Amino acid sequence: MSTEYTVIHRVPTYEEYTRLCTAVGWKEFMNFDVADKSLKQSIFGVVVEQNGKAVGMGRIVGDGQIYFYIQDVAVDPDHQGQGVGRRMMESLMGYLRENAPDKAFVGLFASHGKEAFYRQYGLNDHEGLTGMFGVVIDGKIE
Repeated sequence: MSTEYTVIHRVPTYEEYTRLCTAVGWKEFMNFDVADKSLKQSIFGVVVEQNGKAVGMGRIVGDGQIYFYIQDVAVDPDHQGQGVGRRMMESLMGYLRENAPDKAFVGLFASHGKEAFYRQYGLNDHEGLTGMFGVVIDGKIE
């Protein structure tokens, strides 16, 4: 079986998205009922394939002018450590360099232990700013 990877600039399909989210352990945290609508509203996406099968994905969401958020960067565990994540991030950052205006905010929530990986792309903690978020559970933000 080939170890060649192909980087494609597109949003993952619903099937690819649900499979990769599940593969990396996010199934319990995702609302797959609305995922298809969310994917269609992405600003930019990248999928890495091997032999025609998606093994990695990432996308950019936001308003496309001031706010850009890198979301859903996931690599199938069988393909981690092979440079797939690096290739996806290079594509995502390339899009931002070419399309985001000056002073645009680029955000990302990193999985615990992955912070150093994202720092190499200029994504850092900033003194005086605290990343905060809530999750809607039964109509309440927690």
